[in-house]
Order: sequence, then C-alpha cells, then structure tokens
Amino acid sequence: MNIKTIAQLSGVSIATVSKIINNYSDVSQDTRKRVMKIMEENGYRPSSSARTLATKKSNLIGVVFAGKLNSELKHPFFINVIDSFKKQIGLFGFDVLLFSNEQFFDAKEDYLARCRHFHVDGCIIIAGDDIEPSVHQLAASEIPCVGLDIKFTGPNFSYIMSDNAKISSKAVEHFYMNGCREIGFIGIERKSEVATIRENAFMEALRGFGIAARPEWILHSKEYDEESGYLAMKALLASGSALPKAIFTISDILAFGAMRAIKEHNLAIPGDIALIGCDDIDASKYTDPSLTTLRQDKEKFGRLAAMMLFDLINKQTKAQGIIVDTELIIRQSCGSL
Repeated sequence: MNIKTIAQLSGVSIATVSKIINNYSDVSQDTRKRVMKIMEENGYRPSSSARTLATKKSNLIGVVFAGKLNSELKHPFFINVIDSFKKQIGLFGFDVLLFSNEQFFDAKEDYLARCRHFHVDGCIIIAGDDIEPSVHQLAASEIPCVGLDIKFTGPNFSYIMSDNAKISSKAVEHFYMNGCREIGFIGIERKSEVATIRENAFMEALRGFGIAARPEWILHSKEYDEESGYLAMKALLASGSALPKAIFTISDILAFGAMRAIKEHNLAIPGDIALIGCDDIDASKYTDPSLTTLRQDKEKFGRLAAMMLFDLINKQTKAQGIIVDTELIIRQSCGSL
C-alpha cells in the first residue's frame, strides 16, 4: 500500500493525497474525510521520511550532551531536567533524539551535520566540560537551539542558566549569618563555565564579608562523583593543617563524598564541620545528616527549555537568555551552627 494506490482507490490525484497527509488547507473536507477513511481501512501510514521531505519538518528534537562530563547521563540533575523537557516537548507533538558523542572527541563527526541529516526541528544543548568545537558550530547555525547552563551567541540560540553566582553567595551568607568565618570550598579541576562562576563567586562572597580565603581550604576534585569528593576532603583532613568550620561544595554528589570522609575522621556534622551542597538531588534528603543545599528547579528548567525551543522553532520569539533563581534548602548538615 502506497500513496499511488491510495490515490487510485480514492479517485483523486497523488498530489491531493500528499496535501492531505501534510495538512494543506486547500482540500475540501469531504475529500479529506474520504481519503483519510480509505487510508485507515487499508492500514496506510505515511512514512516519516516522506513527510519530512514534504513539510521540511521532522517533529524531532535533538538532545546534545556537550563535553565529557555528562555524556553518560549519570548526573541526577540532568536526568530530571531531561525528563521534564521530554514531557513538555511531547505535549507539543515532538519526539526526542539523543545524540551520542563518543566519536566527537576524535573529530570524526559533528553535531551540525548529524542534525541536518535527521532534519531535526531544534536542539537542546546540555553543558559539560571540554566542550567540542562542533557544539559552537551548531549553536551558530540556522537550527533553533536552547542551551542549559551554556551561553553562546547565535541568531537562533537561547539559553537558561541558574544564577550560579548567587548560589555561592547564598551559601557563604548562610555560613556567615550562623557565626561561621572559617569556610572551605570543594570545586573541580576541569573548569566548565558553571564551575568557574561558582568558584569565583565564592571567593567574591568571602571578600564581601571580610573573610580571608585560605588556599589550603580551596579544594578541587578530579570528577563530579562521590569518590572524588571523598578523596578531596580526605586529603584536607590528613594535611595536618587547621580545619575549616564549614565547607561549600559545588554539587551535592561531591558533598556526599566529603560527608563520608568527615565521618571517617570521627568529626561531627555540623558540630565540627558544616556542609552545604548544590542541586538538591533527591538523595540529599536521605543522607545522615540530611544535606543543606541550593535547590535548582529541575522541572522548571526542563519545561522552560521546551517552551523556549518551541517558540524559537515557530519564530514566535527571538533568541534570549533566562536566569533562574535558586533556593537555599536548610537541613541538618548546616542548620544553625
């Protein structure tokens, strides 16, 4: 069963069947109903490739994990964001296509070529570390894109970012308001834009409150995982130097590792060392003690990304940037010191 057969059974031209399949308006309702009924009776479904060629739309959205950090979909924050995005973009009639980036570091492929190959209507780009040049090419292209925690300039590129500077300043302010002046930090060696903003803002917040930054308390883990947070904190605890009274980590997962190291050292949380993380992933509520953290609204991120991308695709808005505020969630690891 093909479009030619449907046309013959319906007594119309192939061009008329094509117009009906692709929702053109210049076909009478009687003809449309008759042809649709014949297609249904014969189990005919138009191929997506043919439909794409006819309409220049695939109803596909590409999901690009830029850089090395999140290429394996491990981080709970981004898993929840993508789930929220998928639900909202699905309500607009789009399917989601995840792009693998395993070959991109060998310069064998590029995102723009693959997006064009699949005729995607738009892309969401999620920031990692060591972002590939091909991501910059995609962001500057004709394809509508929305970046999450990644800021590019392009005629069809919008972005959503947490107020990463405020994340750090809120953490330092909470420590300060509870009488703590000896404050440490755990960041990451590989400096993504987000990690850099959070670390610089932390140092600026210390200066703003007249607190001296001690280099031995500024730690950098190798990765964004629990083990790396553990090793960074363990190195500080074994250094023999005076210990900070509080630690801010740029992710909850790093805080989990730091918490384990502090406990192994027979120190109390928050009595000896208070902790604040960032992201408010679900596990933060269930640590012992529960983790004080800066909440990023994961559902809002995903829904905003879908709505902004939909508007870009339909040319209902121009490229723009949105900054989303965060909320300090006070739990046991740093309530009142």
